[in-house]
Amino acid sequence: MLLTDPAKPLSRQAAAGAPSGREEEAPHVTIVLPCYNEDAHVLLEVQRICAAMDGAGYSYELLAVDDSSTDQTLQVLLAAEEEHPNLKVVSFRRNGGAGTVRRIGTQMARGEIVVWTDADMTYPNERIPELVAMLDTDSSIDQVVGARTSEEGTHKLLRVPAKWLIRKIAERLVNQRIPDLNSGLRAMRREVALPYLRLLPPGFSCVTTITLAFLSNQHDLAYVPIEYGKRSGVSKFKFVKDAYRYILQVLRMVMYFNPLKVLMPPALWLVTIGFGKAVYDIVMHPVRIAGDTVLLFLTGLIIGALALLADLIVRSRGE
Repeated sequence: MLLTDPAKPLSRQAAAGAPSGREEEAPHVTIVLPCYNEDAHVLLEVQRICAAMDGAGYSYELLAVDDSSTDQTLQVLLAAEEEHPNLKVVSFRRNGGAGTVRRIGTQMARGEIVVWTDADMTYPNERIPELVAMLDTDSSIDQVVGARTSEEGTHKLLRVPAKWLIRKIAERLVNQRIPDLNSGLRAMRREVALPYLRLLPPGFSCVTTITLAFLSNQHDLAYVPIEYGKRSGVSKFKFVKDAYRYILQVLRMVMYFNPLKVLMPPALWLVTIGFGKAVYDIVMHPVRIAGDTVLLFLTGLIIGALALLADLIVRSRGE
């Protein structure tokens, strides 16, 4: 077992449990499995993942991170570690959130391909080798995402339209079709993902962030249709708070990589409306332009100037 603070990731050698002076041979795949209060089913998930990877013949490590659970999740994982040689258990002293687990897990990973998934029995983790195989056979793909064909989560009546709207906003901003913006099952090339890990928020929207980071930087994604099962245990999703975070994160990520996409359309609309209103004012009241007309026009110019300045900053970062 490794005991660590989520704010202080261990070195890769320490994370892998390698003896000092000689590093173990790195596996091809690292699977990062966030675990928080999953004691009733986490063993089944570990067994399912290990059976699939063993059957596929991949060299791998399963990095199960206990995110300071308040139940017996850590004890179950420690017992499973004795039976599964590819399982490595990491324990956080304080709860860091799924995004923090995935960020630190990816930094600690020794595999060239990193897989993110969940331990709540919702994702078909037996299909992980299929996602890995796609990356192995096609070097042009940098990330493979399991795109859910149905929604079985809590607050379904609210989640479906809200997620559809957020996904459409994201598609509009990145000019690409996104079948599933926030699927928790995905495989990616670690070296491609590393520069974007610092952008990951601590919560659920980390998967949205990594999707938009890849798309905004011309990294190709492939989508594989998957079935999404009913969650085991209690959902940690809070509809209002997490939906608000999702849409903010979409805007934040596009602003970070392409601020013109966010700021320039409203700037041009305001300038156009202001100009049209000015023409109307002159026709209806010669030699007089209303104050709200001037305000519209100047607001558009200010936002446009901010858009150009933000774009200049993005292009001068040298990333």
